[in-house]
Amino acid sequence: MLQFEVGLGGAFDSTNVVKPVVCGVTSLGMDHTEILGDTIAKIASEKAGIFKPHVPAFTVQQLSEGMHVLQERASELMIPLEVASPLSSKMLNGHHLGLAGDHQYVNSGLAVELCRCWLQRTGHQNLFPNDIVEEGLPVAFLRGLSSANLPGRAQIVHDKPDKSDKISEMNQSLGDLIFYLDGAHSPESMEACARWFSNAVRDEQNLPRSELVDECHTQHNTQVEESCVNISSKTSKKILLFNCMEVRDPQLLLPQLINTCASSGFHFSKALFVPSMSTYHRVDSGLSAVSSDSAEDISWQSTLQRTWEKITHGRGDSAHNSKFKKPENLLSDKFISESAPLKCNPAVIDSGSSAVIPSLPLTIKWLRECAKDNPSLRFQVLVTGSLHLVGDVLRLLKR
Repeated sequence: MLQFEVGLGGAFDSTNVVKPVVCGVTSLGMDHTEILGDTIAKIASEKAGIFKPHVPAFTVQQLSEGMHVLQERASELMIPLEVASPLSSKMLNGHHLGLAGDHQYVNSGLAVELCRCWLQRTGHQNLFPNDIVEEGLPVAFLRGLSSANLPGRAQIVHDKPDKSDKISEMNQSLGDLIFYLDGAHSPESMEACARWFSNAVRDEQNLPRSELVDECHTQHNTQVEESCVNISSKTSKKILLFNCMEVRDPQLLLPQLINTCASSGFHFSKALFVPSMSTYHRVDSGLSAVSSDSAEDISWQSTLQRTWEKITHGRGDSAHNSKFKKPENLLSDKFISESAPLKCNPAVIDSGSSAVIPSLPLTIKWLRECAKDNPSLRFQVLVTGSLHLVGDVLRLLKR
């Protein structure tokens, strides 16, 4: 079986050259609105462009305006449109989904229905003997669902020294530093990301001490193991590492993140706004090289910071507010120089709720110093807002 994922929208996507066996539409959200439209109905119309005559279609539960458009298009083509039910833990027969997050039960339910339909239409229905999914999933399905892996989506990385890396110890974290990475970049996915992060942090807090120590021992590093002995008594510092593309609206993204985490009782000690290392070109932008000084332009990150401060502290973005003229100074100048010695203490971590840092490598370096200089703290860093940012962080962490 060969699965194609639409690049953008559906109606005009290049995947339409393929004659499909079955089509599926996942949860609709306010994403790529500058191209697909500014309402769920308009976006649904674009997504429904993948529907084909004589090809069954599946979707998940949608907002009424989106579902109406999908059903209308299916009716025009005289094809069935079925709504896949989310999987439940019971259906997994003791297995766990490889992809974390409650929303993955919805995605997995759709994936199961698409695969089952493909088996039926290609003469392999004997591989899925049950007509009703609730009666049980085939072993192959369970194995696939439990082993599914998508880097940068609900991914947890425990930072630890790379034995193959001979770089100086300054670039290695010997403290308790954990990265939670999710490339969410729409209001809906940001809410799902916040729920996943909150649940992951809570689950970690509730782990028995013996399991926490066992988890640390699997890292096979004496210094890391020693730092984990008193892990259950450590104070947690939650830090947000955020960036998004300029076509996104931070006034829609950040409130979803802040409010969802707050509803679970979690708040960020500091938010860091950092430009991504990766660059991209729109199809209509030509192939001109990126300006050499573009990496130093942090005006967009300053905008993100102002939005954050306004949401969390009600601070306006008046031009007279000098605090926002050079937001990177919320961190001492010594943190801005690559060559300067880095020092970090709890007072610096909690001083001001946000900062702009002009370099992602410098940000990782600072976080590692924070972890190393404060063995009594556990640093839990949520990286989100952009797949570019998440990919860059994974690259820097050598993952």
